[in-house]
Amino acid sequence: MWTGGEEAPWTESQSPPPAPAATPASADGRAPEPFDSLQEHYNNLCMEKSQKINPFILHILQEVDEEIKNGLERITLNIAGNSRLTPVERVTGEDFWILYRILKKNPYITGLDVRYNLLSDVGAYYAARLLQKQPYLIYLNLMFNDIGPEGGELIAKALHKNKILKHLKMTGNKIENKGGMCFAAMLQINSSLEKLDLGDCDLEESTVHLGHMLKENHCLVELHMCKHQIKTDGIRQLCDALYLNRSLRYLDVSCNKITHDGMVYLADVLKSNTTLEVIDLSFNRIENAGANYLSETLASHNRSLKALSVVSNNIEGEGLVALSQSMKTNPTFSNIYIWGNKFDEATCVAYSDLIQTGRLKPDNTDVEPFVVDGRVYLAEVSNGLKKHYYWTPTYGGACSDSSNAGFTLVPVGQHL
Repeated sequence: MWTGGEEAPWTESQSPPPAPAATPASADGRAPEPFDSLQEHYNNLCMEKSQKINPFILHILQEVDEEIKNGLERITLNIAGNSRLTPVERVTGEDFWILYRILKKNPYITGLDVRYNLLSDVGAYYAARLLQKQPYLIYLNLMFNDIGPEGGELIAKALHKNKILKHLKMTGNKIENKGGMCFAAMLQINSSLEKLDLGDCDLEESTVHLGHMLKENHCLVELHMCKHQIKTDGIRQLCDALYLNRSLRYLDVSCNKITHDGMVYLADVLKSNTTLEVIDLSFNRIENAGANYLSETLASHNRSLKALSVVSNNIEGEGLVALSQSMKTNPTFSNIYIWGNKFDEATCVAYSDLIQTGRLKPDNTDVEPFVVDGRVYLAEVSNGLKKHYYWTPTYGGACSDSSNAGFTLVPVGQHL
């Protein structure tokens, strides 16, 4: 509960106040004088504003204070709500209001991860304010936070003038077409954002607007469009834009409704596009015909694509073997992920041969050959383009190159 002061928390029933102008980063790139303890600042603000202290936030801020004391810079503040190793009290929009007050001028925090919390549109309002006020923030993860169309619009509009943020994850927030159109419009103006995830945001028919954006935008390197209900016409619109785009290197259109007809357009654009390096087609339905279209292009024309995922695409032996053959003639094509399709003996032998001869490195695919009674089979291994994108294992290497190969192949800035 707010008891007075310069800035009251916004609620969803109110019209947001006018946004302030963006604060420029320091010209010489040097951080200002050290700030007071984040933990102390948080405690004081909660007392001043009669806001309940969130013990999870307090614990994380204590750790960050130690990192700052030890001389670390460019810190990502990780307050993810899905931690299984730390007791979590999920962050609400009102909690984020206090965080905004603490972080809006802090020079040490360059990344903020608040995925899987309860920010809602209230928190989105303060996230937008943070993007306008904080001149050091290059990474913001808002994945799965109950943010709706209004919150999505606020964040998109805040990015019209922001020239600092490089990476934004909006995954799982139901911003719908209204919010999606605001992001498409923003991307025709914004000149700094390099990585954007709009997957599972309840967007439909988004390819028209995002296609127009890709024709105009020359800085976006990575785009995730999972669960956008993309069909043949949608992939055609995206491919039309990719003839003109020369910045996008990683395209994720997994979990859509793309069939072999859509692969005609993708295979054709790959004959001339020399920018795309990673394509994720997982969980579509391209079948043998679609795999054959891609194989022909990869074997004879394209020499820029490095990685392709066709996991769970109803592809049978003919199409899978054709893809394996394209690797033999294409030296650039290094990573392929095929699990969840229909393996016959010819498929198993083909991929076993690629691995045994060294053409396909074991870390660059999601299958591993084994032999039973003289016959070759393929087993699944935990490699992929973004295996640990939505979750991380409790133990072991969460960010190994083999499980998140897409981000290794297309690195975009440090700490992103």
